[in-house]
Amino acid sequence: MAARSIATLTLSFGLVSIPVKLYSATESSATVRFNLLAKDGSRVKQQYVSERDGTVVERADMVKGYEFEKDRYVLFAPDELKALETSPTHLVEIVAFVPEKSVDPIYYDKAYLLAPDKRGGKPYALLAQALRDSGRCALAQWASKGKQYVVQIRAAEDGLVLQQLLYAAEVRSLKDLDIEPVPVSQAELQLAMQLIDQNAQEAYDATAFRDHEKERVLAAIDAKIAGQQIVAVEPVDAPASGQVIDLMDALRASLAQVPAGASKGAKADKPAKPAPEAEQGSAEVTALEKRRPAKRAAAAEAPAAAEPARTRARR
Repeated sequence: MAARSIATLTLSFGLVSIPVKLYSATESSATVRFNLLAKDGSRVKQQYVSERDGTVVERADMVKGYEFEKDRYVLFAPDELKALETSPTHLVEIVAFVPEKSVDPIYYDKAYLLAPDKRGGKPYALLAQALRDSGRCALAQWASKGKQYVVQIRAAEDGLVLQQLLYAAEVRSLKDLDIEPVPVSQAELQLAMQLIDQNAQEAYDATAFRDHEKERVLAAIDAKIAGQQIVAVEPVDAPASGQVIDLMDALRASLAQVPAGASKGAKADKPAKPAPEAEQGSAEVTALEKRRPAKRAAAAEAPAAAEPARTRARR
């Protein structure tokens, strides 16, 4: 299905204007959702209840207010709220160009994809190439849906990405956590660097990772649809909270887990534990796969296992 643009915008810097189309960069259907039902299987609906007398308040009878003191509100009519909204604009005005790596990813909010609109192909390609060659990204301001955003426009391999950025007041700092500095020895650092080197990759490959938890839940839903019993997954063993682990021993043991002759950065899959048996008289349920490290890019190219013929859970 072809992607649909959600807005038509204009990138502006200096006297250059670039007409572009805005597309969502992510999907929102990743979470498996369960509906709230009554015990007879009928759906339930949400209602708003007055804290004062417990009566149900219909939406038509609701007003919005701002709490300026404890339990004291100033009320706003719909037209007053409308007047407070930032006027939406199709103009994304570039105000600066900064080194791309100077923007800490902690400020990243939602990402969008940009594509050239009519007559925007040449200036779009020019801006993308200029950003790549300079190693910089653009910072711009954009008003939409009652809020003004600071956005980053950066060049990806195939085009431009518009990244909404959080304001400084919306981001917490590690300095607020008062983390005590702890010195490390040169020997510990050397072992840690060796472990990093053995597991190093040249680039991030998103296709090498799978959502094993989602697959596990969907497999359990399929089993439930088929009338089978859901078997609880064994918890992953973790060191006891009071157990003291020598850091050097842990690093050496981690290095020893990489088998001889294995390719750099690759890990051998651990054999899966046998599936727990279902209770007498109930249908057998295949044990669900435990979470394991994602395979490397080469392993990601292998064909995925075929799904059950009668899978009903919505993915």
